[in-house]
Amino acid sequence: MASPTSRTEFKENCLRRLGKPVIEINVDDDQVEDRIDEALRYYWDYHFDGSSKTYYKYQITQQDKDNQYVTIPENIIGVVNIFDLGSALGTNNLFNIRYQIALNDLYTLTSVSMVPYYMAMQHIQFLEYLLVGKQPLRYNRNTNRLYIDMDWDRINTGDYLIVEAYEVVDPSTYTDAWSDRWLLRYAACLIKQQWGTNLKKFEGMKMPGGLVFNGQKIYDEATMERDVLEKEMIYSYSLPASDMIG
Repeated sequence: MASPTSRTEFKENCLRRLGKPVIEINVDDDQVEDRIDEALRYYWDYHFDGSSKTYYKYQITQQDKDNQYVTIPENIIGVVNIFDLGSALGTNNLFNIRYQIALNDLYTLTSVSMVPYYMAMQHIQFLEYLLVGKQPLRYNRNTNRLYIDMDWDRINTGDYLIVEAYEVVDPSTYTDAWSDRWLLRYAACLIKQQWGTNLKKFEGMKMPGGLVFNGQKIYDEATMERDVLEKEMIYSYSLPASDMIG
């Protein structure tokens, strides 16, 4: 059968991996949906294909200035940086530093070295970093609020804020995510673990024909598989942590 391209096809693929329809999977439909949601959250948090870098544009309102924070959409799981506010290099008029250097020093872009221009821009950015500094950011994905510790009078109502962030890859929009091999295996494993949890209370109960429930074995197998899959995620599919110097 073709790779799943929807949540319904994804769910059926996971159940078939566990033996449906040959074997009855003793898991309620709501439990299956919960385990798929759990698998997706883990996928978004750790898989390098589970999220993507984006530049989110937001227009400042008076309420934002009063609150001194910006409300971020729920699909954004991390904020990395914002474009500088009031940067000396960000103005676009006659008095812009880039314009003045190009006007006075770069008569032609073919016969003049660009090294002094590049070094001058680096030096100006360095001075601005020392004298002005960067705006400290505070963001928590559970509150969806981006706090910018600055004087909010520096920015006017109607100005745009550009946020460098990471957003989740929504499978309902990008359907190729439903066919991810690791996600399929992990979701099936979580459903199997739920199946074992449901059957453990019937341990030792005999069915007609001499069959005996063994929910503990199903649960233990799923727990081992889950441990292997989560280690595989960390070591094979997660991006390495950024270097920190302190």
